[in-house]
Amino acid sequence: MTEDAPQLYLIAPALIPAPDLGPRLSAVLDAHPVACLRLPGTGDETELGRIADLARDIAHARDVAVVIEDHVALALRHGLDGVHLTGGARAVRYARKELGADAIVGAFCGASRHEGMNAAEAGADYVSFGPCGPTALGHGEPVGLDLFQWWSEMIEVPVVAEGALDAALIRQIWGVADFIALGPEIWSADDPATALSALWPE
Repeated sequence: MTEDAPQLYLIAPALIPAPDLGPRLSAVLDAHPVACLRLPGTGDETELGRIADLARDIAHARDVAVVIEDHVALALRHGLDGVHLTGGARAVRYARKELGADAIVGAFCGASRHEGMNAAEAGADYVSFGPCGPTALGHGEPVGLDLFQWWSEMIEVPVVAEGALDAALIRQIWGVADFIALGPEIWSADDPATALSALWPE
């Protein structure tokens, strides 16, 4: 399934101590080509700083970009490549002003085409839609495949598919997303790299 193949966008596990994160993250990054690593923004400032430094060193050694959810100042302080904004379009211009033209600024826009277009117009480097599958988290309403199809045909800004993904959904989205974000789907497994291999089409 290589035609129009999306790139893998990895979401790091949340609320895991930096020493435990290192080996698990390294194993997955060594096993699979990853375009971007996202760090969850949950936790206190000190621990987030430790995780940011550790993840940056591991990812940059493998030519993988690193973004963190929402924390613009932390991204600057710890030499990350940008931010992933969980609140849609509203902070895109602020993040761009603070981080500069070369930084990555992404925006999660749920299932809202309108919010996605606003984020793109505000200068987001990518827009993320989700969840793609049924979940009790957040609003819980899955994004229809038609949103990704429309976006890929009409909008040049790259689109990320994320949330409650399984192998069947990934195959459906394969040709209409630029990136597919996986993280919670693999980290509960004893071997996350093997779990990712089972999800990702060859």
